[in-house]
Amino acid sequence: MSRPDGSAARRVNSRTGFRKWVWPAVLGVAAATFSWGAPAGADSSPSGLPEAIDTILGDPRTEGGAASVVVADATTGETLYQHNPTGRLMPASNTKLATSSAAMELLGPGYTFTTDVLAGGRVRGGVLDGDLYLRGTGDPTTLAADYDKLAAQVAAAGVKKVSGRLVADDTRFDDHRQGDTWGADDESSYYAAQISALSVAPDTDYDAGTVIVEVAPGKKAGDKPVVHVTPKTDYVRFDVRASTVAAGGTDSVAVERRHGTNTITVSGTVPVGGDTTKEWVTVWEPTGYAAAVFRDALAAHGVRVSGATRLGRATPSGAKPLASHDSMALKDLLVPFMKLSNNMHAEALTKAMGYKSTGRQGSWGDGTAAIASYLKSAGVDAGKVRQVDGSGLSRKDNFAARQLADLLLSVRHEPWYADWYASLPVACAQDRFVGGTLRSRMCGTPAELNARGKTGSLTGASALSGYVKDADGRELVYSVVQNNYLVDSVKPLEDAIVVTLAESTSKKATAVTPKSARSLPATVRNGDLECSWRKPATC
Repeated sequence: MSRPDGSAARRVNSRTGFRKWVWPAVLGVAAATFSWGAPAGADSSPSGLPEAIDTILGDPRTEGGAASVVVADATTGETLYQHNPTGRLMPASNTKLATSSAAMELLGPGYTFTTDVLAGGRVRGGVLDGDLYLRGTGDPTTLAADYDKLAAQVAAAGVKKVSGRLVADDTRFDDHRQGDTWGADDESSYYAAQISALSVAPDTDYDAGTVIVEVAPGKKAGDKPVVHVTPKTDYVRFDVRASTVAAGGTDSVAVERRHGTNTITVSGTVPVGGDTTKEWVTVWEPTGYAAAVFRDALAAHGVRVSGATRLGRATPSGAKPLASHDSMALKDLLVPFMKLSNNMHAEALTKAMGYKSTGRQGSWGDGTAAIASYLKSAGVDAGKVRQVDGSGLSRKDNFAARQLADLLLSVRHEPWYADWYASLPVACAQDRFVGGTLRSRMCGTPAELNARGKTGSLTGASALSGYVKDADGRELVYSVVQNNYLVDSVKPLEDAIVVTLAESTSKKATAVTPKSARSLPATVRNGDLECSWRKPATC
């Protein structure tokens, strides 16, 4: 990274030996408002690259907003372009870059979450004389089918009746269910589900703490719509206020859970012969949800629990194991986590890191402290970052492009990098579990199937950071974070920067004209949410 006078300072990461260009403190904020290319005398920065990116950032859509941008050579770490590199902005889901890399380092690629069933007494003649414990460690991928397998193992162990209660032990994590400054209006939205050490995911997108609600039209006008829930459970109840209207009528079905309850209201109208509406809706208290699904599974396997369900009590040390389920390894979990930008995965991993680092109940405070410690060890200036959750859903999270770019440079030297890199969404790759949140972006450009990156979106905040190869095959690191814009989306500007990098050579770069928001697919036009956060994910 160059100073205005062309000189530079360097720092060496003691853990990896990786070199980073860093700003001397004397430059301060004023220096961050300008853009420079490579250090004086270097010839690796393409001619015209600063002007090209400055042109894109001068688009009227950015007027009154803020942007932080860094581009670097991935091999040498040399900064090729920067604009407001130390400006701290809301990174939205780019926060997951820090969370996921810290998890790979601190928990390990082979880390698994375990869910156990234990007997709190002796089993005699098919009767468990005591309580049955369901103990979770935070697995955000446990399906109803997994609880069914646990119940089958309990039955196979000879248990037919439990004289005591079903106790759901979620004490691995604390009881703070929602993150700092998460929006109250997002409470029933599946991307803001409550976090617990015990939960249920309704499908293999693994949106823990949610149910899938399907609303189909009745046979004739005036009928109530037909409502189905997945997994099948009585844990949620329905208040169906919607009605079926004549064919060709308005489809205005809305599905929302009432605050503090598990009553889901279905309102609006659906026309005869119309499409089925499908919504992912959060539950209130995911521990109870897991216990309810498991109790039903026990009953299906002939195991009757006499007592009530109790939540949040620790399993006694002398309890006897009856059944166990391990999640997929972390390196595999990274795929649905990062490709689909799954917030609940990020938060479960954050609390798991908090537990491992302290031995206390996993919390956001301990988890984000563990992430900060990792960032520091990776050569990222964690003192210039504020992170209060794992996903980036909080509007208190603050990162600058400099810190994100430094992280992207550093992780390339980690032994787990290949698995982590593979989890990043790929531009215009049509498979959801390859392209992820970039599957409809940069198609028909040199960035198609070339650029990888983590997207980020909140109202007024958008980010894209990752890797792309230029026309010479040189790998570049980029980070673009934009805030405080008023237009629907600034993602066309992010795409234009990355495509400009993909088209550039070591000698020349020319600005790509950003598309208008109207020319984007509808699934990515509105920039206030990740495209994968609007189910069903067609982005």
